[in-house]
Amino acid sequence: DLTENPLTTLPSGSFLGFIHLQSLAVPPALECPGGSDAWQDVTVDRSSRLCQGQRNPCNSSVELAWPCPENSVCAPDGPGLVQCLCDNPFHGYKCLREGTFPMLLFGGVLGTATVSLSLLLWGTQRRKAKTP
Repeated sequence: DLTENPLTTLPSGSFLGFIHLQSLAVPPALECPGGSDAWQDVTVDRSSRLCQGQRNPCNSSVELAWPCPENSVCAPDGPGLVQCLCDNPFHGYKCLREGTFPMLLFGGVLGTATVSLSLLLWGTQRRKAKTP
């Protein structure tokens, strides 16, 4: 219930991730987050606007403005918001990489670089740390 809050607008992204939100009351001057198309029932009385029954934008007959790339599926991410999740076994930018993330290679390169840089800095900077 946000009816007593002095809101002039709802900040964008305020309801990002609220996929289980089913009832929301806002001041009557404000629109429901995601617009009235994102809700099954919108009722307005003199003290509040009640938004009930969040719709899944992925199941709507209206075509999405930003369709998901190949190898991914649409998933709701809040009122009127969607996200694209990669199908298994795809991952990465626009779900273009197939297989699993090379965790061992990534960790090995990162660890080797960290240890090498640490040894280099320790060897070159330790003379400055000695006390007379």
